[in-house]
Amino acid sequence: SPFPPSFFDRFSQKTVPCTVSCSEQCSCSWDIGQQRICNITVTVENPLGKKTVTDVFDVTHRIYPTAPFQLWEECTDTEITLYWKHRNKGIELFCQTEVLQPDGKVELHNSSDMHLHYASITLDGLQPYTEYTARVRCGAAKHFWRWSEWSEARTIRTKEASPSGKLDIWREITPVLRGRNVTLLWKQAPSFRANGRSISYEVTWEKVEDGSKPESISFSSVYNSTRISIDNHSYKISIMAKNNVNYSLPSVLIIPRATGNSRKTLFCSFLGTEELKEEQVNGTDDGIFISWETRHIYDSYIIDWCNFPMLQPCDLQWKRFGPNTSSALINSAAFVPGVRYNFHIYGSVANRASLLEKKTGYLRELPPLRDPTVKKVELTFNAVTLSWDSYLTNETQSGFVRGYHVYVSPIQEDCSLKGSKKHVLPDDSVLCKYTIENPEEKRYTVKYLLSNTKYKLVVKAYTGGGETPIVNFMYIDTPFN
Repeated sequence: SPFPPSFFDRFSQKTVPCTVSCSEQCSCSWDIGQQRICNITVTVENPLGKKTVTDVFDVTHRIYPTAPFQLWEECTDTEITLYWKHRNKGIELFCQTEVLQPDGKVELHNSSDMHLHYASITLDGLQPYTEYTARVRCGAAKHFWRWSEWSEARTIRTKEASPSGKLDIWREITPVLRGRNVTLLWKQAPSFRANGRSISYEVTWEKVEDGSKPESISFSSVYNSTRISIDNHSYKISIMAKNNVNYSLPSVLIIPRATGNSRKTLFCSFLGTEELKEEQVNGTDDGIFISWETRHIYDSYIIDWCNFPMLQPCDLQWKRFGPNTSSALINSAAFVPGVRYNFHIYGSVANRASLLEKKTGYLRELPPLRDPTVKKVELTFNAVTLSWDSYLTNETQSGFVRGYHVYVSPIQEDCSLKGSKKHVLPDDSVLCKYTIENPEEKRYTVKYLLSNTKYKLVVKAYTGGGETPIVNFMYIDTPFN
């Protein structure tokens, strides 16, 4: 192992008297008095030889400041002024502040604002009521050599401010006797910020025509919907978020005046169900694709749907789109294959929404839940006519019913009836297949049968998801000619 290194200063012609301490690296210190220039030779030797290295420097160019200490701050909602003390009196320092943002990004800010006993920097453009973590290091402003160690990190929260942005609000309207029930829903839009410790919501509604006194109700942050009852006049509804400082800007909906006296007329005039026909749309692995025709008069579009259409409440959802958007892929973790989802597309202008189009579709269609029930069989010696009950094609089905397949085969042989197509079962037996491309059909005649012959038959409904496997047949015997 080497002997301890020795230090020699050529300017003072003296061996440097210091005790070497070594951990990760070796160091020593000594008093140089008024001397500024040092020409140091370090010699390390062991029994096999020696090695020397020389360095010439001005000690005022090799300043390694002590770390800043005793950090404190003054805050507003968007600014933090950070102060710290330093021990390097008489030395002009250049400092760097590292700020850890809430999103994990790190920003560096340089400063040289030095007073006799402390230094400071003002960080602006910050988010209200948000935590930031800061630490500081410094170096000599003239003849910079190296940074000091970092100060201790300090976590600082800016002060509260009024909520920024607006809530995203929507409604569901149900006609009732002498008026309507309006279910109001709201959520925090991506641009909304609470900017405070606690938040509540205030809902206000008033008649548009006569300027009557508004009614209002408040809710804690755990609520995101309510139901109010209104008459058939036009109403203005607004919702604001509130924290300890102030209210957000109001989000406004205008509920148009209802016309007509009967419940049916009210419902149809409001939702436009008489004029609009549902258009079928297709699902993908990523969601259900919706497109619509844009109209230049609208400043935004809204699509709403139920996450659980067969339940009550159905968990109404909505998405809002800009005026130049004409399509969207709607997805939800609640979407499952075999469930029909209904979508309403609204155009909105001046906070008034009008129903424009209706769409219906599946994430993925599945085969029908059950087969048609054949209620009547009419036989002749060479034909059979099958009749079945009206078959449900509504939202209770697990796919859009496109039509029916009728399968026929003699018991003893494969089928080759005129007008049919061959259909091979998993057991390699062959059936005659007839396709009826009309879901409203309830009757079909199979012709060209042989007399005095036993046949097996089955009627299956099919959707875009296909049909269930053939399990059970019905059997007939054609009479003698």
